[in-house]
Amino acid sequence: MTTAAPMPVPFPFAAIAGQPQLRQALLLAAVDPALGGVLIEGPRGTAKTTAARALAELLPGAPFVTLPLGASLESLVGTLDLGQALAGHELKFAPGLLARAHGGVLYVDEINLLPDALIDSLLDAAASGVNVVERDGISHRHAARFVLVGTMNPEEGTLRPQLLDRFGLCVRLRNLQDAAERQAIVRARLAFDADPQGFRAAHADEEAALAAALVRARSLVADATALSYGDAVHEAVGALCIAAGVDGLRADLVMLRSARALAAWEGAASITDDHVQRVAEAVLLHRRHPMAEAAADPPVASPAPRHNPSDAPSRNAGDGDWGAMPPEPVGIERVKPLRPLISAQQAAPKKA
Repeated sequence: MTTAAPMPVPFPFAAIAGQPQLRQALLLAAVDPALGGVLIEGPRGTAKTTAARALAELLPGAPFVTLPLGASLESLVGTLDLGQALAGHELKFAPGLLARAHGGVLYVDEINLLPDALIDSLLDAAASGVNVVERDGISHRHAARFVLVGTMNPEEGTLRPQLLDRFGLCVRLRNLQDAAERQAIVRARLAFDADPQGFRAAHADEEAALAAALVRARSLVADATALSYGDAVHEAVGALCIAAGVDGLRADLVMLRSARALAAWEGAASITDDHVQRVAEAVLLHRRHPMAEAAADPPVASPAPRHNPSDAPSRNAGDGDWGAMPPEPVGIERVKPLRPLISAQQAAPKKA
């Protein structure tokens, strides 16, 4: 009889260092799962999986479900219970991974490599909190409220803009270039690998404080009368989205919800422009129009001067039209006209 191997002990969320944007985005998605999840872009070895697994531990009794690359649509959304059907009983729904992830974290590594059909169903459930199945003679719906965390390496391909827009927040990780920061992170990881339980015990108080703060923030966000949006907040959100050249209004809605989640997380009395500014980049990073990004910092370039032969001798070597030479007149040589090889009389056909 074989026994299941024990699950690895997760690295504590409180000990994750060097990625403040990642920590904030994950916490906001946990405060309000209706944001639509977090897309984490970055190279290998930047703690993407570690952070997602650590987040699930902050949610009381939350499952951590991983969607493998080879998963089928049926295993994700659920399908007909073939065992019940073959036994002659009534049709019964067999839950999929979306049902298992309810109340927890659904993690998808290399989400850009999944088929579009799976991503569509995944994002639909993440945004609505409900999984609807209409297939194989089954009409079923169930709650599927979870924190979606997807990761991808841009070097291996990206998602279509339509799918990118469905993610609530996006964080782009970089390789750390600060030597001291790299050393601190490596030392922390080595200490955890050497004594996982001791390392977790050293961060137990911080973990408990984060978990309690999440419970308070989630209850505050669930109260529709708390932390309403003022005119100043709406104006700040609209200005940022217009400047980014986003398509549609999803960015506005997500930014408002994100600012509210941040205010709830910090226990603020109201939502301010500062909350909007601090969540704006994660909301706009994957939605910003390329032309808007270029217009924000236009290149400085002087137009090339028009050529005028009269001022050509006065040009300096530093002018924009460097190397230009005035046109020189070219003589026209008369060409002797060509004579046809066969005259018109010779070319005429002979009479019969």
